[in-house]
Amino acid sequence: MPKNTSVAAHLRRLLELLASGAPAEDFGTVATEARRGGVGDDDLVEIEQATQAALRVRGALRQHQRREAELTALFDTAGDLAALRDLDAVLRSIVRRARMLLGTDTAYLTLPDEEAGDTFMRVTDGSVSELFQNLRLQLGEGLGGLVAQTARPYATPDYRTDQRFHHTHSIDAGVLDEGLVAILGVPLLLGSGSGGKVIGALFAADRTPRTFSPDEVALLCSLANHAAIAIDTAKAMTDARVALAELAEANAVIRERSAAMQRAEESHDRLSDLVLRGGDVADVAAAVADLLEGEVTVFDAGGWPLAPTARGAGGLGGSGPAGTGGADGARGTDDPKGTVGTDDAAALVRAAEESRATARAVVHDGRWVCAVLAGQELLGSLVLSGRPDLDGPDRRLFERSSVVTSLLLLLRRSVAEAENRVRGDLITDLLTAPGRDPAGLVARGRNLGIDLNRPHLVLVAATGADVRDRLAGAAVQYLFGGDGVSAEHAGTVMLVPDSGATPGEAAGAAAEQLTHLVGAPVTVAGAGPAAGPRALADAHAEAARCLQALKVLGRRGAGGSAGELGFLGVLLGEDHDVEGFVRATLGPLLEYDERRGTQLVRTLGAYFGCGGSLTRAKEELHVHINTVVQRLDRVQAILGPDWNSPENALELQLALRLRLLSLG
Repeated sequence: MPKNTSVAAHLRRLLELLASGAPAEDFGTVATEARRGGVGDDDLVEIEQATQAALRVRGALRQHQRREAELTALFDTAGDLAALRDLDAVLRSIVRRARMLLGTDTAYLTLPDEEAGDTFMRVTDGSVSELFQNLRLQLGEGLGGLVAQTARPYATPDYRTDQRFHHTHSIDAGVLDEGLVAILGVPLLLGSGSGGKVIGALFAADRTPRTFSPDEVALLCSLANHAAIAIDTAKAMTDARVALAELAEANAVIRERSAAMQRAEESHDRLSDLVLRGGDVADVAAAVADLLEGEVTVFDAGGWPLAPTARGAGGLGGSGPAGTGGADGARGTDDPKGTVGTDDAAALVRAAEESRATARAVVHDGRWVCAVLAGQELLGSLVLSGRPDLDGPDRRLFERSSVVTSLLLLLRRSVAEAENRVRGDLITDLLTAPGRDPAGLVARGRNLGIDLNRPHLVLVAATGADVRDRLAGAAVQYLFGGDGVSAEHAGTVMLVPDSGATPGEAAGAAAEQLTHLVGAPVTVAGAGPAAGPRALADAHAEAARCLQALKVLGRRGAGGSAGELGFLGVLLGEDHDVEGFVRATLGPLLEYDERRGTQLVRTLGAYFGCGGSLTRAKEELHVHINTVVQRLDRVQAILGPDWNSPENALELQLALRLRLLSLG
């Protein structure tokens, strides 16, 4: 009886070992203990057979446990895929599970680089070598290259001695640096059969020799399939996001185009209505500035503004496109012609020529410039500032507005030319017979919008005979946009500008701009202001004499008036302002003598009267010669170092003589 009890105890011990999951070597100790306990041979054989059965049961249980762990890992991976948010996180999880389930030292995943044409390490787990982590494999190189090329799994117990693979120095160096020996690689396949596509490879590797079982190969293939699904899903989601972004962008473009079309339609209606209501270029500038929320100025072909700068609701303060100032509101300065420099005008003309050549608006000095054309003739330009980011629809709107501007400029030019012909007849009658019918001349002027009884400046312009035919047109263009009038007379052009400047200032400005428009020197003389037919005719005669004097003095291409020509002005002027000439020439010396009680004017008269001799002058003045020298030094300090130049000396002597005559 004790014998049977002893056998039962040993069998129970085997069951306990199975239940506790004890290692295989613990099962062998049961038979050893039975033998030591004196169990009979028959019972000992039974115990040994029971031990083998227990080991088989243990193996089956471990197989089921491993399979359960594998299934759990696969289910977890599937769950990760279902909640895919971050592709890198999912791939790291797959590689980590492969390493855990196969019990390897490391695991890694490679993907192809389509641009570089090779394969790179995407994810590693358990790797310690930077060289290995940065490996790149060409198709067919190493175990990984063979897996990608054949779309089949490959395993090696010792990679370094396995000659089935194409070894390269870089791959072998990376494997050696990581210390890997046994490697299992399986493809990441999309699709099945011959139509499957390899999109990468999954690997498990040990740093000691090892033979991978078919179950391990199948498990790694399952994880690789999940990885392929993850990558394909992520790509599909990326493509979907890109498609949605492109769709949103397309919708935005469509909305923008629709808004641009509506805006263009509204702007076309607005500009068309403006033209039909008889608007001018200033109204066009104001409308375009409001539509584009910037600042707009209309310039003529010479680069001079035709109207003040117009500002839209979004326009910036400050100066206009080419130096034109502006006040608050849609209109700026009242006299746009006097605010632009020659360099600015020339630069603007070059930008307008570029716009004409390209048939598009161009950027110049941070501003948009669009040529205003009639066929190929450059009538002027539109300049827009405050909109450096002018986009396509707004740019086209700006360019279309130049067409409306050209229409208005052509209409204005035609009207101006017609009116100028009629006004030219009036000017001719005014100059040839001012006293024949003064009242009739005033009435004709009033009908043409010219009040001859209001003070006007009179300018007379002349240029070379080879370009004389251009001067009349240039005069019309110069006066374009104002209430002035011009007419040809006796080989010159008379201009009556609408200006509040002095005759010299008006003549200088006109000479500069007309020279630019004609392309050759234009000399301009000014006179006035004068009111009434007779006074205007006299002012024209004075300006004509001054013009001749400017030519004699070699001042071609300049502007001036009789008042600026010194004693020549006295001779040429209609009123012969002797007192004004004396005061302008000797005034500083007379004032000095009056304040200090000196005799600089008397000394100067004696000096000139003695032919510039200091000795004779001191005798006439009854002073020491040093006194004469000191007084002349004071004259030089007051009048300037060139007081004794021939031209100035002549004016001083003439002024001294005229003063003596006036004193009687």
